[in-house]
Amino acid sequence: MTRLIPKSRTARWNITRCYVATVALSAGMFLSLFAFPSPARAWGENAERLVAGKAVETLPPELRGFFEANRDFVGRHVSEPLALLAKSPLTERRNHFLYLDHYGKFPFDTLPHDYKAAVAKYSKSKLEASGVLPWQIGVFSQKLTADMRDHDWEEVRIDAAHLAAYVAQAHDPFHTTENFDGHLSGQTGVDSRFGENMTDRYSLFFPMRTNDAVFLRDPTEHAFDEAMSAHASLENILLADRRAREGLSDYTDEYFDRFYNLAGAILIRQLSDAASDVGSYWLTAWINAGRPQLPPQ
Repeated sequence: MTRLIPKSRTARWNITRCYVATVALSAGMFLSLFAFPSPARAWGENAERLVAGKAVETLPPELRGFFEANRDFVGRHVSEPLALLAKSPLTERRNHFLYLDHYGKFPFDTLPHDYKAAVAKYSKSKLEASGVLPWQIGVFSQKLTADMRDHDWEEVRIDAAHLAAYVAQAHDPFHTTENFDGHLSGQTGVDSRFGENMTDRYSLFFPMRTNDAVFLRDPTEHAFDEAMSAHASLENILLADRRAREGLSDYTDEYFDRFYNLAGAILIRQLSDAASDVGSYWLTAWINAGRPQLPPQ
């Protein structure tokens, strides 16, 4: 009869060591998911739809008709990168943020903006742990350009929506910092309260002011600029959150009214700038593709 358990003490010890090592590795991977929490969920789906919809209004007539006809489509698909993040966090997570505070102090000039130079200086694993959002925006800008050059209008619609999501995230202050949800300052959940909850509560009253779309000479470099601009608002938002909570035991309607009065202008500005930039990225891809004639729908 075949023995299922080794007879010798050495063989039994080897199997025990392998089992213990496997259990330890699995436990370490499990615990790491909690030791390193997931980054903020950006603005939330409603805010990203708002940004994408407003971006259409920034476009010149040559592009406006196509994107107006596909406004609903883009709005439905702009949240897909968030869904992908939830489904595949280990592979997608790095594309949604840039922890600028991993690179010293403003203007964070220790970080090369050229990807190959950054990898040579810090290694690929270091970059991915700190986030690659501006480079992801550059990649999708190139993809959208190629789609337009190839007259692949179905891919244009999809990639325009996904590019809009990543551009919107570059304007979220909490996607530029290791304190992405306030856990380092004792304000856990401030990212959702700022971007998602306030948008859901007050967006019908937002006086959003967008600028006309413009050509971006370097889409990746522009993404770095916008991330640094967003990061500059971080301390004011955290201070507003603390002040809004004073004397309250929970995040009540009164808290959100206070928070909106203190930080609402920052939120509206960031979303407005995001919409202007999304339009600019769409326009830039079209110009770089040789200004092809877009179909009416």
